[in-house]
Amino acid sequence: MIDPGARARYFRTMHFHIRFASPLLLLPVLATPALAQRFYGDAPDATHPWAIHDANRPQPPLVSPGQFSSAETPGAPPSDAVVLFGGNEADLANWVSDKDAGEPTKWIVKDGAMECVPGSGYVRTKAEWGDCQLHVEWAAPAKVEGDSQGRGNSGIFPMGQVEVQVLDNFNNPTYADGFAGSVYGVNPPMVNALRKPGDWQVYDIVFRRPVFKDGKLVDTGYLTVFVNGILVQDNTPLEGGGGHRARSSDRPFPEKGPLKLQDHGNPVRYRNIWYRPLPARNSEGGLNGAVSPEAALSKKGEIAKDIRADAEKKQGAARLARTLESLVYQHDAATREYADTQLEAFVKEVAALPADQAEAKKGEALNLNNAVGYMMKFKLLPENHPAKAGLEELIKAKGWDEKK
Repeated sequence: MIDPGARARYFRTMHFHIRFASPLLLLPVLATPALAQRFYGDAPDATHPWAIHDANRPQPPLVSPGQFSSAETPGAPPSDAVVLFGGNEADLANWVSDKDAGEPTKWIVKDGAMECVPGSGYVRTKAEWGDCQLHVEWAAPAKVEGDSQGRGNSGIFPMGQVEVQVLDNFNNPTYADGFAGSVYGVNPPMVNALRKPGDWQVYDIVFRRPVFKDGKLVDTGYLTVFVNGILVQDNTPLEGGGGHRARSSDRPFPEKGPLKLQDHGNPVRYRNIWYRPLPARNSEGGLNGAVSPEAALSKKGEIAKDIRADAEKKQGAARLARTLESLVYQHDAATREYADTQLEAFVKEVAALPADQAEAKKGEALNLNNAVGYMMKFKLLPENHPAKAGLEELIKAKGWDEKK
């Protein structure tokens, strides 16, 4: 029985050879997996510091999803979440009164929920942060009183700067950009996804603050909001954060700010509040995709430096291949000279070996040839680079170009 893992590695290797090698290299040879997955996808370019399918790109960190203890806790916090309110009286220590300049809040904890005491003012977190994934569950009073904006009204303010509206809109119309799930004063929700009064409503929010560079707007910032698992805001621009009655315009936000919950005169309850800080965007407004040529050049320099340091820990062909890899990201005269010298020495060394000893170098020769071919394909080495001819002559002389 064929090992499925070996079979998968074989076809990945074949795909690699077919895509990047010269006709001489269309060989059913299983290359070293570590090298086969390098020199693989399209090379970095002027605005992309990483290659496609780049083996040097950092692995995503492991995060364990929250465990559901019951149907009543659909948004259990994941392992990297910061819990702001988990249902205990002690959790109020994470919050202070916004109205009373940081004094203890008058909001209360009852039946595992933090409840607004009308007239006590907004409550805010002691902690401050910027871009985040935010989870909040809230419930309007089961007893229906009032209508429009006077029924179960509160609000969630990421960084204290922009409001995601909390309102009992179950059979309760109001102005659209003040509906539950709206970016208040900016954009209505796509749908009304609320459960009946008294039921718990679940908000999952992705918040990105605006990005300015040299006083100029690069990214307006945005909110993505799910209400009870239903998308209601899809990457909605902040337009300065909105507000009551007045139109706002794009403006810088502070680097960090607290989460605020609004006292609007209704005893709205909250529970299971947590957030995950998200990686800050760069001054171009991006994360790890396309960036400005200047930012890409700087990042590629960092990557090349790390690869060169790693190469120095290796020996022989492994060091040479890793050194070549660094040149994919940044040209360096001393590194290029070292690589050229070592490629020439490798060819001479293997060519002089008797057949039985040379066979052990077959995989290294093929992989180095693939690496050089890859770099020539993306014009990282000149078309007439002598190493290409030398490696192909070596492979042909040793019979490694023949199908087995």
